[in-house]
Amino acid sequence: MSESPTPQPLLALPGAPPIRATGSSLVIHEWTLSGPSYLHVHWADDEAWHVLAGTLIFRFQDGEVEAPAGSTVFVPAGTPHTYRVTPGSRYLIVLTPKLDRLITELLQLTDPAQIRSTLARYDTTIVD
Repeated sequence: MSESPTPQPLLALPGAPPIRATGSSLVIHEWTLSGPSYLHVHWADDEAWHVLAGTLIFRFQDGEVEAPAGSTVFVPAGTPHTYRVTPGSRYLIVLTPKLDRLITELLQLTDPAQIRSTLARYDTTIVD
């Protein structure tokens, strides 16, 4: 019987290549892309961003908030949101494995008519 390797912590030091860490409850990516153009709500999953460089501009139902480098934004489940990046922005996105699978699937979609049904499979809806 072979033993599973012991999980190891990840230390991301300045100047290191972009990170990706997947655990059983959290996934962390270093990212540069904007979120979708539409406000959306994850009904069962929290999400967070830590801005490494540049600025992320978050849009909520009641307005926009700028998050400059060094800021961390936490969006609890049930909160309509989206965001866009300014040129040169880099950030860490912290999400659940379920939301990580949703983003992967959305980035691979070739038919925009499938967006709503894809979101629905992950307990997420567009806010009109």
